[in-house]
Amino acid sequence: MKGTLSVVSTPIGNLEDITLRALRILGECDAVLCEDTRVTGKLLSHYNIKKPLFRYDAHSTKERVAPIIAKLEEGKHLCLVTDAGTPCISDPGFLLIKQIKDDLPEVKIESIPGASAVISALSISGIPVSSFSFLGFLPQKNGRNTIFEKMKESEVPIVFYESTHRIKKTLLSLSDKLPENQIIIVKELTKIHEQVFAGKAIDIIEKFDEDERLLRGEFVVIVAPH
Repeated sequence: MKGTLSVVSTPIGNLEDITLRALRILGECDAVLCEDTRVTGKLLSHYNIKKPLFRYDAHSTKERVAPIIAKLEEGKHLCLVTDAGTPCISDPGFLLIKQIKDDLPEVKIESIPGASAVISALSISGIPVSSFSFLGFLPQKNGRNTIFEKMKESEVPIVFYESTHRIKKTLLSLSDKLPENQIIIVKELTKIHEQVFAGKAIDIIEKFDEDERLLRGEFVVIVAPH
């Protein structure tokens, strides 16, 4: 028997941002693999879907992966989700997919597309995005300055994610290394307090200094080429 792994995109904030196909697949599968059972449980409960939830994240050991492989060998249909957005994009889900491809090449792996923070942010950026470079989350310490230096050479928009704890530091680095580039900051995408800030890094810093509450949330940062 051939099992199936459905890689299902989930909302990045607004629970309405999920496709009809995703809801059908989640309702049909045998079990759901997720980062946090509480987060995924809330989503499934919202749509009255009841399925067994199994944790899979960056800290999953071989012992935790073994039962997943066994279920697929039995012909089960599993769904892989992340807490928000598309699995395997800045997400450890790719490790599981690689192992499945290596160990069980006959298993069907399908994409159930949907929300993605990087694409959503680019769509409202107001800059040309026929091509772009996506960096995921920047390293917390080592290599950050080198990355900002390399951004000077880019001929395409550069997109990355940033946390509430480092957004101010990142803006200061951008102001120092790329003072003339246009920066677009998209905050709390699809949520009630979604906001977009655009301008030179120093201009955005001034706005954040005026109201430090703006530093709270999840951020997508877009650096337009100069």
